[in-house]
Amino acid sequence: MSSNKQNIYPSITLRKAVVFPAEKVPLVLEGTNTAKAIKSAVDSNRLVALVFKKDHKESQVGVVAKILQHWYLTPLIVGLTVEGLKRVKIARGFSESGIEKVEAVELIPETQEETAELEALSRHSFDQFKKLIKLEGTIPLMIASELQKDHLSFERTSDVIASALSFEFEEKLELLETFDIKKRLEIISIKLAKEIQIAETEKKIKSEVERKINKTQKEFILREQIKAIEKELGIFEEQKEYSELEQKIKRAMLPKPVERNALKELYRLRRMPPVSAEAPYIRAYLDWIVELPWSKKSKTKINLEKAKTILDEDHYGLEKAKERVLEYLAVQKLTKGKGRGSILCFVGPPGTGKTSVGRSIAKALGRSFVRISLGGIRDEAEIRGHRRTYVGALPGRIIQAMKTAGAKNPVFMMDEIDKVGADFRGDPSAALLEVLDPEQNNSFSDHYLEMPFDLSEVFFITTANILDPIPPALRDRMEVIEFPGYTDEEKFHIAKKFLLHRVFSSHGLDKKKLWIEENTTRKIVSKYTREAGVRNLERKIAQIARKVAKKIAENGGKEKIIIDESSLPDYLGPEEFKITMREAKDEIGISTGMAWTAAGGEIIFIEAALVPGKGVLTLTGQLGETMQESAKAALSYIRSRSKELGFNSKFFQNSDIHIHVPSGAIPKDGPSAGIAIAVALASVLTKRKVKKEAALTGEITLSGKVLEVGGIKEKVLSAHRAGVKLVVLPKDNEKNLVDVPEEIKKELKFKFVSHMDDVLKTVLKK
Repeated sequence: MSSNKQNIYPSITLRKAVVFPAEKVPLVLEGTNTAKAIKSAVDSNRLVALVFKKDHKESQVGVVAKILQHWYLTPLIVGLTVEGLKRVKIARGFSESGIEKVEAVELIPETQEETAELEALSRHSFDQFKKLIKLEGTIPLMIASELQKDHLSFERTSDVIASALSFEFEEKLELLETFDIKKRLEIISIKLAKEIQIAETEKKIKSEVERKINKTQKEFILREQIKAIEKELGIFEEQKEYSELEQKIKRAMLPKPVERNALKELYRLRRMPPVSAEAPYIRAYLDWIVELPWSKKSKTKINLEKAKTILDEDHYGLEKAKERVLEYLAVQKLTKGKGRGSILCFVGPPGTGKTSVGRSIAKALGRSFVRISLGGIRDEAEIRGHRRTYVGALPGRIIQAMKTAGAKNPVFMMDEIDKVGADFRGDPSAALLEVLDPEQNNSFSDHYLEMPFDLSEVFFITTANILDPIPPALRDRMEVIEFPGYTDEEKFHIAKKFLLHRVFSSHGLDKKKLWIEENTTRKIVSKYTREAGVRNLERKIAQIARKVAKKIAENGGKEKIIIDESSLPDYLGPEEFKITMREAKDEIGISTGMAWTAAGGEIIFIEAALVPGKGVLTLTGQLGETMQESAKAALSYIRSRSKELGFNSKFFQNSDIHIHVPSGAIPKDGPSAGIAIAVALASVLTKRKVKKEAALTGEITLSGKVLEVGGIKEKVLSAHRAGVKLVVLPKDNEKNLVDVPEEIKKELKFKFVSHMDDVLKTVLKK
């Protein structure tokens, strides 16, 4: 470089920007000195010297620039656009009239030989710069005109490119101070190569990002369109519902196989058209799976004393049933709830408290209680459910009850198991085998669920009035606990402790409005009811309560009403039953038998009559097959003992025998009346009277042996209610008297017989 003439210019100091010759740059500057310098330049030739300051040290090379535009933002802040004209060397700086000025020496580049290397370097740099602009996709506005020119000088090329590249302040200042054009182009060429590599990488990244964004945006738009369509068609709510259902399945703590199956069905449901006929059935199926207690249990702490207290408070008597329940609780306590579930069968007449004991057991255990009635069920699907291929299919009653229970270890009562029927649709009792068998019910299979459900922790209780109709295979899986009929004394205490309060509450009464004396309660028990249970007794008390409620409603209820024995007929009418036997005196041909029925023990009167005829045996009174056979066996025995009994053995040739059991509308059956029929026949043939205070039960053989029968407690209680004084029982039934209350045994005499001869000696008068 060679120096030329020296010039004086107003000076502006820049600390963060470098302006190259041929570069147009907008600047915003502030300060008093700067504003004065700009004003001085504008007032003269609009030329100003730009001085660059680095690390508090001004550079020795500056740029003379022309102010193209200027404007005042404030008196001390000026905006301007400058165009770099030429490099200058700063000779000195000074102040004149408060204006900062510099003396600058214009540097004229020496004419360099245009070597091939320099030309190639210049062209290469310019081509690289154009490539960079193309990659970045933007052209700096200030140099747009320069790029359109066909040829630029080497120095011009280096300055144009340097002004456009993103150099740091120090790097730009270094380039400005570099006078060797070749060296300057080499620096620019290296910088361009680096910038091109960065630009290509950025473009690649940008392209990849844009591709992903476009894909994501496209998917987003499509999803939004789908949502709009689904919303219009009502599908959006369904998908939301399916998502909620999936969360329910995952939160339900289902066994792994069950959860897999449920999610598989949900997958099918999601991809199924909402209008599909199968969709609602799958949804119902999934609802059942989610709501069943696959893993939920009732957590209880077993307290035997508390359980005993609850059972005693809720029920009077029933010691055997209470003891068995406490034994079960003791086993559960020792095994920490892992003991195998028991299957109990409560057998007894109606109204003896079978169902209510089940509720008390659940209360004592702290478990939920569910109950189903099996009476009249004939279809196996009621137990196992229907296959899902059927329209309107549902699980069986067992699974439905488990859903209601909400736990996998409830107390589950099945009422009326003796009334289960069977027809062409299947045998429900066979399906119950799987439910009630402890070896099988850990994987009970319901046709609707098509997955095993664990019933092993359920405490099953079944109830029945009689055991005979229950299939032997089913009976074998249950532990039978008998609920015998109550004595009059037990009925009195039940009425006093439970029934009166319950009836009064249900009729809006209390002890302040109505009081029934104890003797009156005893009279209701003995004179107005004759049953094994207490349902009819409760109805009689309710009859009194209704009449009293009517009086109170009409009269305002200011006075307390007391029911004594004398006023009882006003409410219940005349006495319905007598304590004494129907027969006022001993009769020929009439014996008193004892029978066991589903409603408890009953006494029956057996009449025998001898009429002219040809040896025909007539049986009336709706006798079942067993009783008819007993009558025929009794007749054969009596005929075989004609000589010992003292009557003509040929009577049968000229006479008909009629055996009748009154109350003909009531069916009678069972192996209990054999000896009673034989006594009636012996009485009519020997003309000897039968003692009216004696009642008999037992079966007879052709050889005269008296066989053991069942239902002893119920039969003895019925005899006691009827005023019997002597009870004749088979010798083998003596052990069964342990079940008879002591107060009853004290009021009766018992005769145990093993042969018919002993019976006749006991009950026939001489």
